[in-house]
Amino acid sequence: MTGSNMIIAVLLFIVGLVCLIKGGDWFVDGATGIAKKFNIPDIIIGATVVSIGTTLPEVMVSASSALKGSGQMAFGNAIGSIICNTALVLAITIAFKPSKCERKPLIVPVTAFFIAALFYAGVAYTTGNFSRPVGIILLLIFVAYMAIVIVNAMKDMKSGKNAKEAVAEPAKEEAEKEKEKPVWLMIVLLIIGAALIAVGARLLVDNGIYIAGELGVPESVIALTFVALGTSLPELVTAITALAKGHASLSLGNVIGANLFNIVLVSGFSVLLGPFSFENAGFSKINVGGHEVFSSLLVDTPLMLIVMLILTIPAIVKQKLSRAQGIILLCLYVGFLVFQFVTAAA
Repeated sequence: MTGSNMIIAVLLFIVGLVCLIKGGDWFVDGATGIAKKFNIPDIIIGATVVSIGTTLPEVMVSASSALKGSGQMAFGNAIGSIICNTALVLAITIAFKPSKCERKPLIVPVTAFFIAALFYAGVAYTTGNFSRPVGIILLLIFVAYMAIVIVNAMKDMKSGKNAKEAVAEPAKEEAEKEKEKPVWLMIVLLIIGAALIAVGARLLVDNGIYIAGELGVPESVIALTFVALGTSLPELVTAITALAKGHASLSLGNVIGANLFNIVLVSGFSVLLGPFSFENAGFSKINVGGHEVFSSLLVDTPLMLIVMLILTIPAIVKQKLSRAQGIILLCLYVGFLVFQFVTAAA
């Protein structure tokens, strides 16, 4: 009976991933289609609807986990998604096709990310208690960031600059097809996409927790690996598509933005719905010199900051991404996966 239940759980887990990916795709298509119908500038669409839409899988998974009292799943998914986005998704793009990048568009999102990440890490290391005020502060950072992005975009528009570099221009054929789509169809795509995301998140969380329990693997490990990879698949598909079309540099801004939203929107919303503490949420521990230490504080959180530093410092200072960066990040991700499963099996 247990074996058949496990097979069903794995199948439902896969169905959940498919729903998340397709739902996110339709949500973004519907939202951007409606925006274009009303002639909203692409930069504003990219800075708001598209960016939020691509992080909806993480939002729904973490929110569902928080409501179920699985604080370690919500925390692990946010941190794991950042590591996955940076050390796998973008690393693959950089390793295959290094590219140049502009410093100016990176300043605001990179600064906002490290402000939010240091605050988030500071709470984890000093108190380990993620209360509702912490969630509110993270969401306020999100609001402030969005306001700055929109204000800057409006300034660029007024000065006559072309501020569309953060969003890929669709092919002419696709643009024509999009114009032909009626508004009602865009609304249907938006609604169905949101519904699929909600259903997919529920299937992913419920069956992810069940599989973890049956295999004896801590939920935090499942969140940091399988769930994080699953919710990062839209970014991975985007990165590969951009690479195939010769626009590898487009992935940089998308990944940094997604990582920021994982901290301020995903984590902020989750903490607001379901506050948790490290001591009471069942976070896994490892033995270091005879002392038990939370693995999230010893490995996961520092690695999140390290991979982002490896990515962003050369990008801002040298204004280019090198193949060595991609290889180093990929090696770190492989080591991270090995560590997670070795410690889980110990």
